[in-house]
Amino acid sequence: MDLSVIEAGGFKIRVGTSPGKPGSLPLLLFNGIGASLELIRGFADEMERHGIGVVAFDVPGIGGSSPPKGPYRFRDLARLANKVLVGVGIKGQVDVAGVSWGGALAQEFTHAYPLRVRRLLLAATSAGAVALPGKWSALSKMVTPKRYSQPSYMKEVGGEIYGGKFRDNPALLEQYGKMIRPAKGRGYLYQLMAGAGWTSAHWLPRLRQQTLVMMGTDDPIMPLANGRLLARLIRNSRLMTVRDGHLFLITSQQVCAPVIEDFLTRGLWPVAAEPAGPAEPPVTLASAG
Repeated sequence: MDLSVIEAGGFKIRVGTSPGKPGSLPLLLFNGIGASLELIRGFADEMERHGIGVVAFDVPGIGGSSPPKGPYRFRDLARLANKVLVGVGIKGQVDVAGVSWGGALAQEFTHAYPLRVRRLLLAATSAGAVALPGKWSALSKMVTPKRYSQPSYMKEVGGEIYGGKFRDNPALLEQYGKMIRPAKGRGYLYQLMAGAGWTSAHWLPRLRQQTLVMMGTDDPIMPLANGRLLARLIRNSRLMTVRDGHLFLITSQQVCAPVIEDFLTRGLWPVAAEPAGPAEPPVTLASAG
């Protein structure tokens, strides 16, 4: 990814962009809570190899972006995201993806700018306040940004928080910890506050974008039931499960990238996917490695 800092919405925003093949739409990617661009560069590189260009940015107070002066809501970040797109010269349609906390923001952006969004990818996320909570042992460790400010703490608790391949791979946790940048000031707190009481459940049925919901089968933070609810509420959607944890877009990117490419460039549903509607036993996609 090429990194730059632009002025948008009164902030200095650090933006990452990667090129796609000619004629393809850029993918606007919203990161997880407390996560900076460093953590999704590998995924962006993998998508670039599949011809998909990515646009992502650090929200105010995170990574290389200037801190906010006070609390904000998801609707404020959706407006900021639109200004970021304009700031990097993108005035037409985009595809949109969001991971975890960023998945909620992806829903909000799609709701606020429906003509901007062609297809929607929601990974390891939920409809907000109506979500089935994850394991308290994992969620309690996310209340503070300690795992981002202390790599040793991330190595200690990362497997319990994220599940999947992080559970039994200390080297992977160490590598992940080295890519972390701590939040600035109250940046992490304001991210938590942005989603307090927020829900998309009442307007998700009005979304018309083709939507792929992807969930991990070993996710202590975001239980699979939340993905099922999203797939039920969004009319033109499918649910696919990945045999991994909360950060499967990073740890199973070589499996996920071809599926995402087919979905974004050709509108093809994954073979191992559930249609929207009544819940059925999960169909899993085995992860690489």
